[in-house]
Amino acid sequence: MGRPVSRHGASVHTAVLRGAEAVPVDVEVDLAGGIPGINIIGMADKAVLEARSRVRCAFRASGFSLPRMSVTVNLAPADVRKAGTGLDLPIAAAILAAASQVPREGLDGYLLVGELGLTGEVSPVPGTIAFQKLAAEQGLVLAGAPGEAARAPIGAPPVPVPCLSRLKQGMGALAEAAAGAPVPDAVRPGPQEAVDFSDVVDQEAVKRACVVAAAGGHGMLMVGPPGTGKTMVARRMATVLPPLEGEELIEAAVIHSAAGLDASGILAGERPFRAPHHTVSCAGLVGGGRPVGPGEVSLAHCGVLFLDELPEFAGNVLQTLRQPLEDKRVVLVRADGTYRFPADFQLVAAANPCPCGHLGDRGRECTCSAAQVQRYQARVGGPLMDRIDIVCDVARPRPGSIIRGEEGMGSAEMRDQVLAAREFASWRRSQGVGDGPVSSLGLDEAASGRLDLLARTASLGGRAVTRIARVARTVADIEESRAVTARHVAEASLWRQREVA
Repeated sequence: MGRPVSRHGASVHTAVLRGAEAVPVDVEVDLAGGIPGINIIGMADKAVLEARSRVRCAFRASGFSLPRMSVTVNLAPADVRKAGTGLDLPIAAAILAAASQVPREGLDGYLLVGELGLTGEVSPVPGTIAFQKLAAEQGLVLAGAPGEAARAPIGAPPVPVPCLSRLKQGMGALAEAAAGAPVPDAVRPGPQEAVDFSDVVDQEAVKRACVVAAAGGHGMLMVGPPGTGKTMVARRMATVLPPLEGEELIEAAVIHSAAGLDASGILAGERPFRAPHHTVSCAGLVGGGRPVGPGEVSLAHCGVLFLDELPEFAGNVLQTLRQPLEDKRVVLVRADGTYRFPADFQLVAAANPCPCGHLGDRGRECTCSAAQVQRYQARVGGPLMDRIDIVCDVARPRPGSIIRGEEGMGSAEMRDQVLAAREFASWRRSQGVGDGPVSSLGLDEAASGRLDLLARTASLGGRAVTRIARVARTVADIEESRAVTARHVAEASLWRQREVA
């Protein structure tokens, strides 16, 4: 609850965004004699200070009167920087309560967030779902603009969430809700139209690679000439993953909401798909800016991050992926503190085999020299390639298959395989066969011998050996085999053929 105030003051609950997290703030208002005006204190940025003018105009348009007194607005705690326009509504509500123009008790159970227009209309601000999560944790009810009616299933508010479209009607709605009057329920969105792997023709080997990657959470790189369907495959990768639910849904929705993006698809259970252009900056990919916000790797949390034309990305940008791929989170250290964003995503990348794109292409001759091909393929860098478990070639589909409209595995069948493999892996771990060092993966004697021979023949490093073993473990999980056999190692080695050739 808010801090105690005098009879000439009032306090209202609100919050501000810090990264993707909502931080609680109390708006305290005190009315005193002196020169009339509004003074805002408590480390407020320019956007917050400009609320004084918006509040004055909104009061006049809504029929409220600004007290002819010195109005002091304190944003507590004072040592936290306040940014954004979401404090407009709570500042206005606190002033009205202090001036006895609205009942104070009608505001105690709410967390108010919203931007005021000059005509008194209330507009939404980024972070609605993060604010709702904070309100549920504090036993409050979020009240704000109706712009994001789709709310995540967070907590169980004591009354339905009221949407405030205008200041005058909004203050009245809060008073009525406090008295027990009903307010409209929020509307949950329906699922959006989804793509399906059945549209991908004559690429069954690539689909198999997608199943293995999705079942084990392995990074995947597709290499092939232009027009072979690499982007088409990547855009369907999220359809073979299980639907979002529970904590995963909340985390993904909070990040999208904090970034000011539409989270309706995520709230309907769809996993996010992010495909940044190869000109993206480091801050755009992993997060940053002012104020600090999530990057593409965090927006892809619990979903798919697709990097098309992988060698065209700047080298320093690609290397920033190393920490998120290992730690499943991004940690940014700035002068005002440390920001942490979740980044547990399925990496899918695509690349041409050479600058002209036709190396190994049937019916098209490559015009690149050996040196050009080597330089082009080296742009990705060894450290990042070491963290990509599956590399598969994508050939052009046969024209006859496209003309006849042939279909292979669809998303539903592939998703069933992924879910069954994950369920078996969970059972396997409970039986003591884990996912740690190679020795704990359950390789039988023949599989260990095959992996040892492979490593010595191809001069593989320790990381490459471990990656092949873990992919083989996933292949065994798909077949629901407790032991990893030589056949599973052989299939896993096919996805690292550029190293073992």
